[in-house]
Amino acid sequence: MVALDLLGRRSTLRILWELKGEPMTFRALQDACETNSSLLNTRLAELRELGLVEHSGGGYDLTMEGRKLKLALIPLSEWAAQWTLPRP
Repeated sequence: MVALDLLGRRSTLRILWELKGEPMTFRALQDACETNSSLLNTRLAELRELGLVEHSGGGYDLTMEGRKLKLALIPLSEWAAQWTLPRP
């Protein structure tokens, strides 16, 4: 339930999605997520505390656990894409 609570918070999934590639600076991540700096700071602090995101000289990036979470979410994303298809 803790994981679902975290993932259900506003902008959390978007942050994880945007960090799928190369590390991103705070400003680039803020622009990509289309969110305000206060909310982004809060979510990044939560994700860092849980060991899903880290910050280095190159910016914010997913940790190994964050990458495992990203892989675990792929089936959900695939289901959602199929679920949203027009139905007869």
